[in-house]
Amino acid sequence: MFVQNDVVSFFTSESVTEGHPDKICDLIADSILDAILKQDSESRVACEVFISKKMLVIGGEITTKAKINIIKIIKQILNEIKYSFFSSWFNCDSCVILNNINIQSPDIAASVDIGGAGDQGLMIGFACRETSEFMPLPIILAHKLAMRLTETRKKEILPYLEPDGKTQITVEYINNKPKRIDTVVLSTQHNESILDKTGKRITKKSKTEIFDNIIFPVIGKLIDEKTNIYINPSGKFLIGGPVADTGLTGRKIIVDTYGGIVAHGGGSFSGKDPTKVDRSASYMARHIAKNIVAADFADKCTVQLVYAIGIANPVSVMIDIHNSNKVSRTLLEQVVKNIFPLRPSEIIRYLKLKRPIFSKTSVYGHFGRYDKDFTWEAINKVDELKLEYKKI
Repeated sequence: MFVQNDVVSFFTSESVTEGHPDKICDLIADSILDAILKQDSESRVACEVFISKKMLVIGGEITTKAKINIIKIIKQILNEIKYSFFSSWFNCDSCVILNNINIQSPDIAASVDIGGAGDQGLMIGFACRETSEFMPLPIILAHKLAMRLTETRKKEILPYLEPDGKTQITVEYINNKPKRIDTVVLSTQHNESILDKTGKRITKKSKTEIFDNIIFPVIGKLIDEKTNIYINPSGKFLIGGPVADTGLTGRKIIVDTYGGIVAHGGGSFSGKDPTKVDRSASYMARHIAKNIVAADFADKCTVQLVYAIGIANPVSVMIDIHNSNKVSRTLLEQVVKNIFPLRPSEIIRYLKLKRPIFSKTSVYGHFGRYDKDFTWEAINKVDELKLEYKKI
């Protein structure tokens, strides 16, 4: 008798902390967006941030009645990250800030004013049963590890930690189901107090402290004797943040979404008001996919929404239920069109996206988080999906 062997595969996702240069930019962009929306919810915002060494450049197109102090917001964010104390590396008070904000193009504005999409683009949403968050296990664990790293630093549990940091999780899958954690990588910026006698590596004692206080509380129950654990594998990580690396808005889009397990759409999220379908339609696509999986129509689901500039209805709605034979994909696409609002203006109203809620989305992922303001994470269409499918 022929016996099929188990199929073993590995998948890896990463996350970064708020002190990472790219995430500094995302956080500043979304904080400016929030400050504007607090005063004028009809504002059009496309805010881009670039940071390198001791210079920060902010640009983009913003049309608003709001009056905000952009420099003050930037310095406040840098101070909250704790880039106020490391004057030898990067300091919010000595950073040069260049402001090159312009108004939105009237051609783009005209398309949005009539209820159409402000640009063409394809947006992707995804959900699966691997975790209670309906997210892939590698990206959820990478985010939780990065969040714990930041929490440990800010609470001064390990006082030698500094703002920049990265995490990476490799999960072993057997027959497409997560089995165990194969590899954990954690790299954290630190001060000189934990360097060994060579001055090239951190001490074994500090690695043990990092494992005990950061790694084990998050994933201790999921690792085994074969799990590879690398803590600051390059040796030391003294110089971090914008001094060590250039940061740019939207350069961590895979960290923001699903960790690379599915395709990403055409654009990034941070710094964009909800009239930009790059952001709002991606949130809706996630909402649709999550409800489809919660309704048990599929174990995993990818949703693609496609828009053309100036046109309100999506020009394409694609549902991929990944070889599930539970339902008809064609019928499911029709069900989605029938019960979910898909015009940009409808999405904004349905998901309540004109509120100043976006700064907290900018770090540790836009999806799979328990927060009442993350309306796209709601599982509220399960019964309606089932009923509509029966009708068709």
